[in-house]
Amino acid sequence: MTSVIGHLTEVEFDQQYRKWHSCRPAQLFDLPVFEGVAADKNSIAHNITQQARYAKALFIWTDCDREGEHIGGEVRTAAFKGNGRLEVKRARFSNTERAHVIRAAQNPIDIDDRQINAVAARIELDLRLGAAFTRFQTLTLQGMGGDLADRIISYGSCQFPTLGFVVDRYFRVKNFLPEDFWSIKVTYRRQEILVHFLWRRVHLFDRTAVVLLFERCLNARQAKVSKVEKKPTSKWRPLPLTTVELQKMGSRYLRMDSQKVMKIAEDLYNKGWISYPRTETDQFDKGIDLKKLIEKQTPDNAWGAYAQGLLNGAFETPRGGRNNDQAHPPIHPVNYVTLGSLGQDERRVYEFVVRRFLACCSEDAKGESTTIEIAYGEESFHTSGLTVLQRNYLDVYPYDIWRSSQELPPFTVGERFEPTEAMITEGQTSPPGYLTEPELISLMDANGIGTDATMAEHIAKIKEREYVMTQSRGGGGRAINEPTRGARAGRGGRGGRVDSSSNQHPGNSMLEFIPTTLGTALIEGYDNVGLNTSLGKPFLRKEMEIKMKEICTGRKTRNDFVHETLEQYREVFVQTQLRVEVLKTDTDEA
Repeated sequence: MTSVIGHLTEVEFDQQYRKWHSCRPAQLFDLPVFEGVAADKNSIAHNITQQARYAKALFIWTDCDREGEHIGGEVRTAAFKGNGRLEVKRARFSNTERAHVIRAAQNPIDIDDRQINAVAARIELDLRLGAAFTRFQTLTLQGMGGDLADRIISYGSCQFPTLGFVVDRYFRVKNFLPEDFWSIKVTYRRQEILVHFLWRRVHLFDRTAVVLLFERCLNARQAKVSKVEKKPTSKWRPLPLTTVELQKMGSRYLRMDSQKVMKIAEDLYNKGWISYPRTETDQFDKGIDLKKLIEKQTPDNAWGAYAQGLLNGAFETPRGGRNNDQAHPPIHPVNYVTLGSLGQDERRVYEFVVRRFLACCSEDAKGESTTIEIAYGEESFHTSGLTVLQRNYLDVYPYDIWRSSQELPPFTVGERFEPTEAMITEGQTSPPGYLTEPELISLMDANGIGTDATMAEHIAKIKEREYVMTQSRGGGGRAINEPTRGARAGRGGRGGRVDSSSNQHPGNSMLEFIPTTLGTALIEGYDNVGLNTSLGKPFLRKEMEIKMKEICTGRKTRNDFVHETLEQYREVFVQTQLRVEVLKTDTDEA
């Protein structure tokens, strides 16, 4: 038995083409590439080769996803160098419960070469496209001198769409034009309770129309209760925890960026406290003994009593989501550790994972909602109230808020009353906010940009390259870690360079992303080149992901996929070369 750490191999161009000026960037679409064992993995690969000489069979237990399958293929290749007669099988498993592992061991399957080919194709494309466009951008823009003279201006097929989302939102905010609107507000005091009724139309952008409707209300003098409805309602407990959800929740509630959350989660996993933190699965396998996992949490002073309550009869089977990667279970605690023995940030992430898991195994919160509708003149108004009856999962999961509203006084259908006050109010539409990290991750997830395991890396990369900067939401002013006046004011920021190494949210505010002048210029430049599909949009990368799945299902070959994708990007590359002055102009004006 032996192990590996990630991928054993890497794909590269021949040594003579690895320098910036060794060839024209366009040649990188076609130059041969070679796969070899990575320099830092030579000892691991050698160990596998040596061990294979004394074995009759190779049983692979790498992760059961595409990347894990490819790593398994690398292990097979290294083993065959020592013994080409090996019988090769792999285990199909999604969790490490004893019974599940035994079942996987008793039912080995063949390694899936189609998944291996899909990943191999993606690795080759990432190398070719990243190298070609990065060299082209860097050498072209460095030639303009100034602050760009010594900068690497990298491109990645996931990196640029991620930047594109940030730039798109920035311009939606920048170009937003507020509009005036008017509304009708009705209040009525009963039993010392002031009830606010909301206009069914919400608001209108025509003041004259609102005034006419308001006058009709006043002429009616009295309002009539048209509906009184009370009904039970629930706030659903959360779904089992996925990587994407952990990253979003970490940013929203723990005030850590996604990269930091993932690093801490991986540390907790390596120490044996939580399950593997890279998973798309939001449903628990029926074979996992959830009560046994709950029992391990009963010693804790903060949530131990709640966990015991679940074991005493309050346990509910977790809700099941729509996603199952067939490789890993949802993120959950596998062992108990006292919070005092963890570092401050580890403590917060571990506590969140535990509370999320316990909440999944709890009952939904229960309440009663009341809705009252009135007719005032020809207009309809409504109000609603909520009474929380049973908090259930909310007692252990403080990240969700669900509170009782002010109690509504009794109303009867058909009764009439004269409102205490009726008035016209006015306001203006508000612009959207700049993108927060949870919003950015949601956009990436919805558009197939990156995987649950790589999204944080792509976000970190556009910060590292100074294509974006962050600031506290609603705080305005200078960006986080922006230098004071007199520091080098490069194209990395609006008014100064940004130290993007910081990954801790200041205070307790959420961070939002704002593109730097360079980041904006790159996206605008490619948009203005006149491409059918801009590199700043998610469509090309999303199509790549679809074609990778077609390789896995046998509907497309690796060679066809690589050829089709390279031709798509080659067309973009050629058009950009022909109109490179547009890209230069946008960058220079920035």
